This record gives sequence, C-alpha cells and structure tokens, in this order.
Amino acid sequence: MTPPGVDLLRHPVEATDLVLLAHGGSEHSSADPHLWSGAILRMWPFAEAVRSAVPEAAIGLMRYRYRGWNGAAADPAVDLRAVLDGLPPVIRRVVLIGHSMGGRTVVAAGDHPRVAGVLALAPWLPDGEPLTALRPPVTFAHGTLDTITDPRATTAYANRLRATGTPVTVYAVEAETHGMLHRPTDWNALVATFTANALGSVPTSATGADSEPLPQYGRRSSAAAVLSIAVARLRMPVLERFQVG
Repeated sequence: MTPPGVDLLRHPVEATDLVLLAHGGSEHSSADPHLWSGAILRMWPFAEAVRSAVPEAAIGLMRYRYRGWNGAAADPAVDLRAVLDGLPPVIRRVVLIGHSMGGRTVVAAGDHPRVAGVLALAPWLPDGEPLTALRPPVTFAHGTLDTITDPRATTAYANRLRATGTPVTVYAVEAETHGMLHRPTDWNALVATFTANALGSVPTSATGADSEPLPQYGRRSSAAAVLSIAVARLRMPVLERFQVG
C-alpha cells in the first residue's frame, strides 16, 4: 500500500497556494490507483486550466491509498485530511477541486483550516451524507444527463448547506454526462474562473438560486475532450511526489 500523497504537476519556487485535484474512484475497492486510470487522466485538462488562471500557484493531483471510498472508512477523505495536515507551512491556502468520488472527498474535507475554496464536479453525495462546514467559495456543478451520480442529490446537499448559512453556487450542465466529455471548454472555464476567484482578493458571491445553467463557451465535442486529456498529460508531467505517513 502506497501512503497518501500529492503528485505535483507544477511547483513554482515561491508558491504559497496549492490547487489540489481529487479524482474519482469506486464505491468499494482496495486496489491501488494508478496514474493511467481514466479517473485520474480526466483531471489533467483541469490542471492546465488552473495553470493559465493562477500561474503563481502550485498544482497537484491527490493520490489516495485505495481506489474505493469503502463505506464508513471513507478512505479518500481520511487521506486528503492527512495531506492537508502534512503540507509544508509555506503552503497557506489550498483550493480543492474534485470529480465524482473526488467531489465527495473534497466536500468531506472542505472544513480544513487551509482550505480556500471547494469546487465539486458531478459529486457523489448520497442521501444522508454528513454536512461539512465548507470554507467558501463553494460551487457544485453537475451534468443533467448524469446517470452515475445524481444531480438532484447535489442540489439537495447544497440546499442543506445553505440552510446552515453557507453560501453555495450550483450549476446545471445541460446535455452533459458523468465523464464531463461533451462540454470540455465549459468545464475548463468553470475550473479556471473558480480558482482565480478563490485565490483572488475579492471572491465572487454565491448565487441564491437552487441551480442555474452553466454558461456555454465552446462547442460540444467528446473528441476534443479526449484529445485535450492526451495533450495535457504530455504537457504537464509529474514533477515530484509529496507523501505523508
């Protein structure tokens, strides 16, 4: 078993901010996640989007011990908290961006004092998921055609958070499925804008609506999404690994 850690894709010498990407996984699995799994590869274009938006920040891919959530053990959330606790003191702010199980992971750990924003993409938030006092800004986005995780559950969780006083923005991504491959330009724009706002001096305010449509900037193309994954993977190799435990 490999200890939890972060694969750094960008690490400016004077970086004090880290954008941490948390990939999806399985409901139950003790298998070791590997860099060439589809769930991890899907996060690479977001790393490029972040690099353009906040070039002064470090960028890393969260690496869990196991591929699965694994019931009450909540292994990925435990791993993410361990990483946040163990980061060097020079890293003062961390923006968390997660997809699917990674969305559940960043929500579960989003109250950590180092967190400066939580973006959950097509998150897996089952009924009864415990509320976390997330540190704003907080945005959820979910494809309307997602049959793997439930967009209605995402909105329900957001409304529960709002009831506690936490501002949340929710985007409905029309004609999009769980893999986020039909509207790649729009997902990348969301990641870039959210990150820039979270690490800026004046973050944007959350909207009050249950959900609103995600703006469409580019054409819908799954082929372009797959190509962008391959290109980003080549342009941004893993530079080093930060490991805890």
